[in-house]
Amino acid sequence: MKILHTSDWHVGKVLKGQSRADEHKAVLAGVIDIARAEQPDLVIVAGDLYDTAAPSSEATRLVTRALTALRRTGADVVAIGGNHDNGPALDALRPWADAAGITLRGGVRENPDEHVIDGTTAGGERWRLAALPFLSQRYAVRALEMYELTAAETNQTYADHLGRVLGRLTEGFTEPDRVHLVTAHLTVTGAATGGGERDAHTVLGYAVPATVFPATAHYVALGHLHRAQRVAGPCPVRYSGSPLAVDFGEQENVPSVTIVEVTASTAARVREVPVTAASALRTVRGTLAQLAEIEAPDAWLRVYVREQPRAGLREEVQELLPRALEIRIDPELLAAPGSGARIAQRSGRSPRELFADYLDSRGHADEGVRELFDELFEEVEH
Repeated sequence: MKILHTSDWHVGKVLKGQSRADEHKAVLAGVIDIARAEQPDLVIVAGDLYDTAAPSSEATRLVTRALTALRRTGADVVAIGGNHDNGPALDALRPWADAAGITLRGGVRENPDEHVIDGTTAGGERWRLAALPFLSQRYAVRALEMYELTAAETNQTYADHLGRVLGRLTEGFTEPDRVHLVTAHLTVTGAATGGGERDAHTVLGYAVPATVFPATAHYVALGHLHRAQRVAGPCPVRYSGSPLAVDFGEQENVPSVTIVEVTASTAARVREVPVTAASALRTVRGTLAQLAEIEAPDAWLRVYVREQPRAGLREEVQELLPRALEIRIDPELLAAPGSGARIAQRSGRSPRELFADYLDSRGHADEGVRELFDELFEEVEH
């Protein structure tokens, strides 16, 4: 059978005030085109369909249309909720999804069998997929109790909880003539973050070892980390990565989807197919004179300016580089020896004096900034 594995669409993402709706339309159209060309038997969307738990109607429309279009390629489609998604809200779409022939699992259900999906390809290959949406610490414990795996002991970790839940969902991975698959939205120990993940859900407390997946699985399709990568484990474990760079921490990532070909008796063969529809994210740095000389790339830009701070600097950079979304003084310049020459002594000093000390420590000689601070402070005081 052939599988298209994608995740972390983050539809509705706004980057430094810039809507990426048009990019998302183009990116998902690209994913659909790949599905039409590859003709997979199964499409797995491994969580974070949305960037926020309260998506706009436009974002919801885009996601549902994309899932519908993927289903119309002839593939079975399974999508799970991620940590950015609202699990109950996704589950509220299940009547629509069921009618469209799409399997949607937003949150963990009371019956574990609802997370075990069986299918057969047009060529007769039987498959079983264990689909586990994102679980917070609290809901991991609740899942154990719902599945009658006994209440969690106080010394058990999140990884212990996830291991037991996955063990319950994959206990039927025993038939030799069936392809066994897992999809989940989580962090595996040792995997490389992509740069745009939500930090609270990638820290060690939320990381699980790859050993939570059974050796009998033919392929594990993961979401959450935005860099496409394989993770060492007892079976093939892989993140598809996001099909677009979500923020500037991901500018080195290569957006793609993963194509997997596997049978019940042969190992999974994996390849990446690039998705190039979104604008690239790039970082440029230099003085104003240097920035004026560069050939601006066709990308959203983060600009590190090698100039002392002054009023109007942002506007000057914006005029030179209209696609600059983030403009900062170069951290290397601020960290240079002597840049923090003096630390203001707070005790007994007025806000005006403290602000003047701060400006002096940064080599900021623009008198207009001091006057503006005085005016604003005057307004606040009165």
